[in-house]
Amino acid sequence: MKKSEVPQDDSALNNVSREMCYAQNESGEYETALSKGWNVKKEALDLAWEDVNVRIESAKKEVLENRKSPIYYYMESKLMDFVILSGYTGIWKWKIKRHLKPSVFNSLPNKVLSKYAKAFEITIDELKQVI
Repeated sequence: MKKSEVPQDDSALNNVSREMCYAQNESGEYETALSKGWNVKKEALDLAWEDVNVRIESAKKEVLENRKSPIYYYMESKLMDFVILSGYTGIWKWKIKRHLKPSVFNSLPNKVLSKYAKAFEITIDELKQVI
Protein backbone atom coordinates (compact mmCIF):
# COMPACT_ATOMS: atom_id res chain seq x y z
CA MET A 1 0.00 0.00 0.00
CA LYS A 2 1.12 3.52 -0.61
CA LYS A 3 1.93 5.81 2.27
CA SER A 4 -1.00 8.06 1.36
CA GLU A 5 -3.35 5.02 1.62
CA VAL A 6 -2.43 4.04 5.18
CA PRO A 7 -5.77 3.82 7.08
CA GLN A 8 -6.51 6.68 9.46
CA ASP A 9 -9.91 5.52 10.75
CA ASP A 10 -10.94 6.25 14.33
CA SER A 11 -10.50 3.27 16.63
CA ALA A 12 -10.96 2.26 20.24
CA LEU A 13 -7.30 3.05 20.87
CA ASN A 14 -7.36 6.32 18.92
CA ASN A 15 -6.29 8.53 21.83
CA VAL A 16 -4.02 5.92 23.39
CA SER A 17 -1.68 4.73 20.70
CA ARG A 18 -0.96 4.59 17.01
CA GLU A 19 0.19 1.64 14.99
CA MET A 20 3.32 1.53 12.91
CA CYS A 21 3.13 -0.16 9.52
CA TYR A 22 5.16 -0.27 6.34
CA ALA A 23 4.06 1.53 3.20
CA GLN A 24 5.62 2.59 -0.08
CA ASN A 25 6.72 6.18 -0.50
CA GLU A 26 6.57 8.15 -3.75
CA SER A 27 9.71 6.46 -5.11
CA GLY A 28 8.39 2.94 -4.37
CA GLU A 29 10.63 2.26 -1.36
CA TYR A 30 9.18 0.87 1.85
CA GLU A 31 9.26 3.04 4.95
CA THR A 32 7.36 3.27 8.19
CA ALA A 33 4.06 5.10 8.51
CA LEU A 34 1.75 5.69 11.46
CA SER A 35 -1.91 4.73 11.40
CA LYS A 36 -4.62 5.96 13.81
CA GLY A 37 -6.66 2.86 13.10
CA TRP A 38 -8.50 0.74 10.63
CA ASN A 39 -12.25 0.03 10.64
CA VAL A 40 -11.75 -3.73 10.28
CA LYS A 41 -9.45 -3.80 13.29
CA LYS A 42 -11.83 -1.53 15.24
CA GLU A 43 -14.73 -3.91 14.66
CA ALA A 44 -12.62 -6.86 15.78
CA LEU A 45 -11.57 -5.01 18.96
CA ASP A 46 -15.17 -3.99 19.65
CA LEU A 47 -16.27 -7.63 19.39
CA ALA A 48 -13.46 -8.70 21.70
CA TRP A 49 -14.48 -6.09 24.29
CA GLU A 50 -18.10 -7.24 24.07
CA ASP A 51 -16.89 -10.75 24.93
CA VAL A 52 -14.86 -9.41 27.84
CA ASN A 53 -17.88 -7.53 29.19
CA VAL A 54 -20.04 -10.66 28.95
CA ARG A 55 -17.42 -12.60 30.92
CA ILE A 56 -17.27 -9.88 33.58
CA GLU A 57 -21.07 -9.85 33.96
CA SER A 58 -21.12 -13.64 34.15
CA ALA A 59 -18.43 -13.58 36.85
CA LYS A 60 -20.37 -10.95 38.78
CA LYS A 61 -23.50 -13.12 38.65
CA GLU A 62 -21.61 -16.17 39.93
CA VAL A 63 -20.23 -14.15 42.84
CA LEU A 64 -23.61 -12.66 43.71
CA GLU A 65 -25.13 -16.16 43.63
CA ASN A 66 -22.37 -17.31 46.01
CA ARG A 67 -20.95 -19.85 43.56
CA LYS A 68 -17.56 -18.11 43.31
CA SER A 69 -15.60 -15.73 45.50
CA PRO A 70 -15.03 -12.07 44.58
CA ILE A 71 -11.52 -13.01 43.43
CA TYR A 72 -13.12 -14.53 40.33
CA TYR A 73 -14.93 -11.28 39.48
CA TYR A 74 -11.85 -9.12 39.95
CA MET A 75 -9.70 -11.53 37.92
CA GLU A 76 -12.12 -11.17 35.00
CA SER A 77 -12.52 -7.41 35.37
CA LYS A 78 -8.73 -6.89 35.45
CA LEU A 79 -8.21 -9.33 32.55
CA MET A 80 -6.07 -11.68 34.64
CA ASP A 81 -5.69 -15.43 34.56
CA PHE A 82 -4.24 -17.72 37.23
CA VAL A 83 -0.67 -17.36 35.98
CA ILE A 84 -0.81 -13.55 35.99
CA LEU A 85 -2.52 -13.32 39.39
CA SER A 86 -0.05 -15.80 40.84
CA GLY A 87 2.80 -13.64 39.57
CA TYR A 88 1.36 -10.51 41.17
CA THR A 89 0.48 -12.10 44.50
CA GLY A 90 3.10 -14.81 44.95
CA ILE A 91 0.26 -17.24 45.70
CA TRP A 92 0.41 -20.60 43.95
CA LYS A 93 -2.13 -21.17 41.17
CA TRP A 94 -3.73 -24.15 42.92
CA LYS A 95 -4.28 -22.02 46.02
CA ILE A 96 -5.88 -19.25 43.97
CA LYS A 97 -8.24 -21.83 42.43
CA ARG A 98 -9.10 -22.98 45.95
CA HIS A 99 -9.67 -19.37 47.05
CA LEU A 100 -12.38 -19.06 44.38
CA LYS A 101 -14.63 -21.14 46.65
CA PRO A 102 -16.72 -18.75 48.79
CA SER A 103 -16.31 -20.88 51.92
CA VAL A 104 -12.52 -20.83 51.60
CA PHE A 105 -12.41 -17.14 50.64
CA ASN A 106 -14.47 -16.16 53.71
CA SER A 107 -11.88 -17.75 55.99
CA LEU A 108 -8.82 -16.11 54.42
CA PRO A 109 -6.71 -13.95 56.75
CA ASN A 110 -6.21 -10.26 55.98
CA LYS A 111 -2.58 -10.93 55.07
CA VAL A 112 -3.68 -13.03 52.09
CA LEU A 113 -6.57 -10.71 51.24
CA SER A 114 -4.17 -7.76 51.16
CA LYS A 115 -2.09 -9.52 48.49
CA TYR A 116 -5.17 -9.89 46.32
CA ALA A 117 -6.31 -6.32 47.02
CA LYS A 118 -2.91 -4.96 46.05
CA ALA A 119 -2.89 -6.98 42.82
CA PHE A 120 -6.37 -5.71 41.90
CA GLU A 121 -5.54 -2.15 43.06
CA ILE A 122 -8.47 -2.05 45.48
CA THR A 123 -8.98 -2.14 49.25
CA ILE A 124 -9.68 -5.28 51.25
CA ASP A 125 -13.23 -4.03 51.88
CA GLU A 126 -13.78 -3.62 48.13
CA LEU A 127 -12.39 -7.12 47.58
CA LYS A 128 -14.88 -8.62 49.99
CA GLN A 129 -17.85 -7.32 48.02
CA VAL A 130 -18.91 -7.05 44.43
CA ILE A 131 -21.35 -4.25 43.73
